[in-house]
This record gives sequence, C-alpha cells and structure tokens, in this order.
Amino acid sequence: MTAPSPWWHPDRHADRRPALMARNRIAAALRGHFAAADFIEVEAASLQVSPGNEAHLSAFATEILGPDGVPHPLYLHTSPEFACKTLLAAGERRIVSFARVFRNRERGPLHHPEFTMLEWYRAGEDYTELMRDCAEVLALAAEAAGTRRLAYRGREADPFATFRRVTLAEAFSEVGIDLLATVAPDGTTDRDAFAAAVLATGLRVAEDDTWADLFSRVLVARIEPGLGIGRPTILCEYPVSEAALARPSSRDPRVAERFELYACGVELANAFGELTDPAEQRRRFTLEMDEKERVYGERYPIDEAFLAALALMPEASGIALGLDRLVMLAVGAPHIEDVLWTPVTGGRR
Repeated sequence: MTAPSPWWHPDRHADRRPALMARNRIAAALRGHFAAADFIEVEAASLQVSPGNEAHLSAFATEILGPDGVPHPLYLHTSPEFACKTLLAAGERRIVSFARVFRNRERGPLHHPEFTMLEWYRAGEDYTELMRDCAEVLALAAEAAGTRRLAYRGREADPFATFRRVTLAEAFSEVGIDLLATVAPDGTTDRDAFAAAVLATGLRVAEDDTWADLFSRVLVARIEPGLGIGRPTILCEYPVSEAALARPSSRDPRVAERFELYACGVELANAFGELTDPAEQRRRFTLEMDEKERVYGERYPIDEAFLAALALMPEASGIALGLDRLVMLAVGAPHIEDVLWTPVTGGRR
C-alpha cells in the first residue's frame, strides 16, 4: 500500500485547502461574534508554572534559564484556563481566547498534540448562558462553512436545531445504572456498589478499577457514541468528583455545574460554573495529582499564584471548545489533521 503524500505536497495541500479556508472563515465569524457581544480577546502565555492539574492530562515539560543560567521548570499549558481566570480576578468581565494548547500522549482522529482551544468566560453570569452561546457558535460555524449539517464518519447533527439536554443521571439510567445512588451528599462515592451496577451491564470490571475509572468506561463505551446524533446534545450535572474545577449545584450537592457539548458523537466543549474557593480548589488539585501519581508515576506542581488570584475572582462561568473539532464537523472531515494548516511532524498519525 502506497503511503499518502505528506501534507505539504502540492497535490495533497490542494485537496486540504477548501477545509482550511473554511477554518479561517469560521474563526473570523466567531471573532466577530464575540467582539459584537462585548468580549475582549486575550492572549494567555503558553509557558506556565503548572500545565493544569487533571489526572489524565499529560503535558510537555521544558525549562527557563534565568540570567544566572540556573534552570527552572516550566510547562506548555494544556489550556489557557488558569491565565483566563486570573484575568477575571484582575477585573475583566467578558473574555475570549483562541489559544494554541499542548497535550502529550494524545494523537488520533480527534486528538493532536498541538491544537486550538476556544475559551470564553462570563463574570457574574450563570453557566446556562454558555449553553445559549454554544447554540450560536455551532450555527455560526455552519453558516461560515456553507453547510446545514455537521457530520463525522457517517453521523450527522443539525447545528440549527434546538439542543437536547440530558443529565448524567438520566444518561446512566438509560443504560441501566442508578448513578447518583453511588454518590453521597458530601460527594464521596461508593465504588463497590457502582462496580456491581457496571458489571450488570456487561462491561468488564477490574479489581483495581476506581469509581472514576468505571464512570469513564461507561461514559465512553455506552453513552458518548449516541450523543449529538440528529441534533447537538448538552450532557450536564456531572458528579462533583468528576468536575474538579466546577462549583457544586445549589439544587443537588452531589452534582456540579458542569456540562459538555456533543455533536455527531464527538465531544466539542466542556463548561463550568467556576469554583472560586481556593482551599477547596487546592484540595481537589491534590486529589487529582495523587491519582496521577498512582496511574502515571508523576505529578505536576500546583500554581500558587493562581490559587491566590482565585480568592479575588468573581462568580463566573467558563467554557473550553475545541476549534479544530468544530471545523472538522462543519466540513465533514474524518481526521483532525485534515483541518490543521501545519500538522505536527513526527509521531504516528
């Protein structure tokens, strides 16, 4: 079998160029949309003290040399989130960022080690406002790409349709699991009861699986593939243990103000009613890093300046959307590298 030409070969670039031009139109439309809604576009530094403190995100490490030549560790950020929240603490109210971000251990049809994250934040506004934002963003992207549908590998969604909204409890109930029966009011989880429920659905359960491992297995295997088919779906009210940066819901302390946006079975965005308690955030970060050390044998530092700024941050909502994935669905591309102007060379596609 003949290997495909590299992305920079003129013939292959000519094939890719229509999708790349659609990408430019989508980005321009979104920039205009946010500017018209009084959002300030900001640029976050890519080099950070901490790349983020999520257990299963892997970063690229580097170092900075001081004037004395002494090296100090830094990381390429996995998201501009910490910097953006610090800007909210500084007094900004509505901000948007088109950020280049970097994630190691990630490469495949929907993942790339360097990609563009579109993040926006609303100080003093409820996270349900972000759901309305998402509807506008998907419609704008489709219009800019000249399409009436989003598509990915044979699955389609109407970007102009009213979104479906489903809670995690409802989604798990549809596959036969009473999710919240295994979550206590203080957020602690019952691993053994959950394992029994998961086993009853026919999924495997290993002795060393944690509650979080099983949650992810059910979500990926049984729930995500059916989300956003026909119309986009908002999956909301995550258990608090699965929302390290989100505040608990005032309606039910077992769940958090977190939602994810899906279309065509693809996760597009992750949103929070932001946690602003620095002590609670430190506790959650520590738990995440303990889990990272257990699984991967490493941990990332906690950004003390970020936690200090968090004490000054107003109530806010924020969301991160994968721009490249949105473009993929708008042009019907099967692989993320089809919509990147210059894919990273090296590694396996």
